[in-house]
Amino acid sequence: MLPVKKFTDFIEQNNLFERDCTLLAAVSGGMDSVVMVHLLKSSGYNFSIAHCNFQLRGDEASADQEFCKQLAVQNNAPFHTINFDTRQYANDNKISIQMAARELRYQWFEQIRQQNNYTTIALAHHQNDAIETILLNLVRGTGIAGLHGILPKNGSLVRPLLFLGRDEIYNIIKAEGIKYVEDSSNSSVKYARNKLRHEVIPKLKELNPALEHTFENNLKHFRDMEILLEVRLDELKKELLIINGDEIHLPLADVKKLNPQRLLLFKLLQEYGFNETAIDDLISSLNKHSGKVFEAAGHILILDRDKIILTKRNITRHESASIAASDHTINYGRYKLTLLHDDTPLIIKDNPLAVSVDAEKLVYPLSMRSWQRGDSFCPLGMKTHKKLSDFFIGLKIPLHEKGEIPLLINGNGEIIWIGGYRPDDRYKVTNNTKKVIIFELYKVK
Repeated sequence: MLPVKKFTDFIEQNNLFERDCTLLAAVSGGMDSVVMVHLLKSSGYNFSIAHCNFQLRGDEASADQEFCKQLAVQNNAPFHTINFDTRQYANDNKISIQMAARELRYQWFEQIRQQNNYTTIALAHHQNDAIETILLNLVRGTGIAGLHGILPKNGSLVRPLLFLGRDEIYNIIKAEGIKYVEDSSNSSVKYARNKLRHEVIPKLKELNPALEHTFENNLKHFRDMEILLEVRLDELKKELLIINGDEIHLPLADVKKLNPQRLLLFKLLQEYGFNETAIDDLISSLNKHSGKVFEAAGHILILDRDKIILTKRNITRHESASIAASDHTINYGRYKLTLLHDDTPLIIKDNPLAVSVDAEKLVYPLSMRSWQRGDSFCPLGMKTHKKLSDFFIGLKIPLHEKGEIPLLINGNGEIIWIGGYRPDDRYKVTNNTKKVIIFELYKVK
C-alpha cells in the first residue's frame, strides 16, 4: 500500500509546498521517481513531468524517455523532455560527465520552471541518497554544512521522498506492481557514489541494520547544529564586524576571545574567500606579526596592532604618470594634480594636499607613481634618509592604503613629495629660492 499519509505528513512538516501549488516532477523512470509520481497522484497534487535524456546509453536512454512520456500520459500530466549532448558539454567545460549531467539538468529544470510558472521542482532523493552524500562529503572533506546531507527544501527544489529508504521504495514497487526502468549504469562501481552504495553501505548495515533510521536522526541533529551556528554567526557579525568606510574592522581583543576560535573565525570570513589554511595562518600570527597580510581572490586581511582589517583587494595598480614642464594638470588614479608656476617663493601651510617646491631643483619629466619596496626620502626637517616603509609604519598607515598614496618623483629618481603626507627636505623652498612650483592634489573619485 502506498504510504500516502506519511508522504503528505512529511510535506507538511517540512513545509515543502502547498496543496494548490504547481509542481514540476523530475522523473528519470527509475524506482524512486516513479514512486514519487504515484504518491503525488494518489495525494491529489497537480504536477507535470520533466525528463532529461543525456544520450549516454543509446537505445536504453531513448527507451527511458519513451517510458516517462507514457507515464505522463497515464497520469494526465503535462510532459517536458530534452536531449543533451552531455559529452560535448563536459568536454567544452572541462568537467566530468557526472558533473556535466548535473549542471545540465538543474539548469534546464529551472528554465522550465520559470517558463511555465511552476512554483516547485520535486526531486526523488531518498534517505539512502542522503547517507551517500554525507559519506562522500566526509571522505572528501567537509564542514558542518556537508553533514546535513540533502535538505528536504532548498529554494524551489524539494525532496518529498526523504522519509523513505531504498529498501522501502523497492517494497512499495513490489507490493503495488509498479513498473519502472532500470539504469544499467547504476550497477557500475566506477562511480564513487555507486561504490558507496554497493560496497560500503552494505558493510555498514552489517554493523547497524537500522542504518537509515540512525542517519535520519543524525541528520536532524546536524541540521539543528547548523541552525545554532548560523544564529551565533548572525550575532557575531553584529557584535564583531565594524564597518569603517570601505573596510571592515574586527577588534583583535574580541577575535582572541572567540570560542571555538577557528570555526567561528572561518565562518565569519569564509564569504570573503578565505579558506581554512588562511585562517590557521592568521590565528598563528595573532600575537606576533602585526602588519602581516593574508590574501584571498577578492579581499585581503591586514593584521594591525589592535584590529584585523578586511578590505577589497586593489587588483588594479596605477600606472605611473609622466609630468612635462609645460603641464598644468595631470590625472593619476583617483587624484588630479595641478601645477601652479609662480615666481614668488610661497610656502603652503595647513594643506597636506599641497606643497611648494624649489622649481630650479626639478629635472623633467617628473612622474607620479605608487611606492615601491626600497623607496627612501629625506623627510622635511631631516638631513638623513628614511625608508618609506618605516615612515608609513611610524604613521600607522595600513599596508593596503600605502599603494594608494601618490608619490611625486623627480626626473633623477628622487622622491619630491609623499602626496598628502610629507615633502622631501631637499626640495623645500628656502631664502635662496627664486622660482616656486606649487603642486596640489584633488581627489576625483
